[in-house]
Amino acid sequence: MNTPGRLQGKVALITGTGGGMGRAAAILFALEGAKVVGCDLNAAANAETEELARKAGGEMTALGPVDLGDPDAARAWVNEAATRYGGVDVLYNNASAIRMAPIDQLSVDDWQFTLRNELDQVFYVTRAAWPHLIANGGGSVINVGSIAAVRGVEFVAQNAHAAAKAGCMALTLQLVAEGGKHNIRANSVIPGPVVTPATAPLFTSENPPEAFQRLTLDRIPMGRLGQPEDVAKAALFLASDDAGWISGASILVDGGLSTLG
Repeated sequence: MNTPGRLQGKVALITGTGGGMGRAAAILFALEGAKVVGCDLNAAANAETEELARKAGGEMTALGPVDLGDPDAARAWVNEAATRYGGVDVLYNNASAIRMAPIDQLSVDDWQFTLRNELDQVFYVTRAAWPHLIANGGGSVINVGSIAAVRGVEFVAQNAHAAAKAGCMALTLQLVAEGGKHNIRANSVIPGPVVTPATAPLFTSENPPEAFQRLTLDRIPMGRLGQPEDVAKAALFLASDDAGWISGASILVDGGLSTLG
């Protein structure tokens, strides 16, 4: 059951709020009482999210464009948010950008681009937020993982993405170990097939790749694709005090797909 005000008074930093899962989380967190600070490379889309959150009755500040793959830019964003609102309670590392190709065709530049935008930026932002979380007496860090981190798939060549997300999930566990004494919790959400601006062309195609249809769309036990709000609601729980004794969890949000192997 949804409880209004679950994040009342908390300051929540969310990356990648220009659309998709980041936008859904920003609006939901704001409606639940958080003071949301979002960032995105797409400043116009990020500003649109801010407008949507405010029209819905929440509070959000959209900063950007911010290139979180630049450690100085990541630190500046975090520090500005903390200064503006007096601290940090929640960090949701949602933003990512990937490039995919088979292992013998993926360029070094594309490999490094993916790690920069799926793993490096999580480190940069979390490192910058850590002192603020400690000063605040604790808080919640939520990272976005992937089923690709624990198994391979045949319908898409996602080696760089898999490596980055495996690193991200391992980093999350280390944050658990280092954060416990500071009352900092760290957890992961693991989305399944979710319809976002980036994935919509594949999901809405009249003729998706046969392997993708057979191994994914036709096998979701819940019988539907995920929506950004499905993931945002899981992140909301982990951000809230309801999850106050949960740290190190990886919550699958995939309609049961991963249980089928």
